[in-house]
Amino acid sequence: MNDQIKINWYRCRIDRAIMSQLMRTSNSRGFLQVLPQLTLFLGTGALAYAAFRHANATNWPTSVPLLLAALFVHGTLSNFLGSVGPVHELCHKTPFRSKALNEFFLKVFSFLSWTDYIAFRPSHVKHHQVTVHHDHDGEVVLPRHLDWEFVRFYVAILTINPKFAWRRITALGHAAGGRIADGELNGAWLERVMPADNLALRREHRRWACTVLLGQFALAAMFVALGHPFLILIFNFGTFYCPWFALLCGLPQHLGLSPNVPDFRLCCRTYTCGPLVSFLYWNMNYHVEHHMFPAVPFYHLPKLRAVIAADLPAAPHGLVATWREIAVILRRQKSEPLYAFVPVLPGDAGDRVGDTALEREAAGSLN
Repeated sequence: MNDQIKINWYRCRIDRAIMSQLMRTSNSRGFLQVLPQLTLFLGTGALAYAAFRHANATNWPTSVPLLLAALFVHGTLSNFLGSVGPVHELCHKTPFRSKALNEFFLKVFSFLSWTDYIAFRPSHVKHHQVTVHHDHDGEVVLPRHLDWEFVRFYVAILTINPKFAWRRITALGHAAGGRIADGELNGAWLERVMPADNLALRREHRRWACTVLLGQFALAAMFVALGHPFLILIFNFGTFYCPWFALLCGLPQHLGLSPNVPDFRLCCRTYTCGPLVSFLYWNMNYHVEHHMFPAVPFYHLPKLRAVIAADLPAAPHGLVATWREIAVILRRQKSEPLYAFVPVLPGDAGDRVGDTALEREAAGSLN
């Protein structure tokens, strides 16, 4: 397949001084995001372990519901640690002003979530360049139908999906051996964005896979040696169960929208939401704005939307309204498989691309 494609994306006009302010990164804003999220992971993990100890010390039948509830909350929040949250944004290198801090926390969150960020980064660069264009974007392929097989697969999102966990772990195992296999992303796609002749990237990929596997094994062995094997379920595998909320937040990004169009307003979806979703999801509900200007850090995306709102389609508010809109689209796709929802756009201002140096920088790649 030919990967050489240049798309002249439509981008909203924005004042140069305002764009310069929106692109400013901040170490303090970065810490205000990552430290509370890590605290939530550790805090809910500690509560789950306390519930386990309580169950051991009392009557299991009456204590199991409390333990399951604690694990449900822990898993639900932990699933925002990977590519649906911090790993994604840290790969953009925008949360912190310091490059070293971006890289450090990228490794921390990738380790905790078993995420192959080395493979995800070049994949995501390509995804931004050729968003949902057939034969070019292997990260998100449209149309995507929620058929019964898909629904059965995601019934497991309320508990644990062994197939997904096994694929992610075995993909890291293959990577540690210098091979590429299906995991969170399709193996054939990764072969394209990480070609075999890029020896430096392949070596880095292998080193990271070894780091995750050996590090997670060492952590689990320590828990066993200390007499606390239940911590393996909490800390080693905390991101492998209850991903329902993360998927509800993340799936709307492109679902039911138009492929092969040079306008992010037609192939990406923005929805507004409350502070909890915005925090956990790193403001990626502003997905049109993020794709249009990916160099704007996540904490400035609400301001960016306010600036360019007159040139954007209306956004549903809340997950319920968003999924109600998506459900209508999915029902129509059952009878019209190629149907794509086309939002109402503001008055035609004429196609244009980012034509100033600052706009081009704000719309630049992740490299």
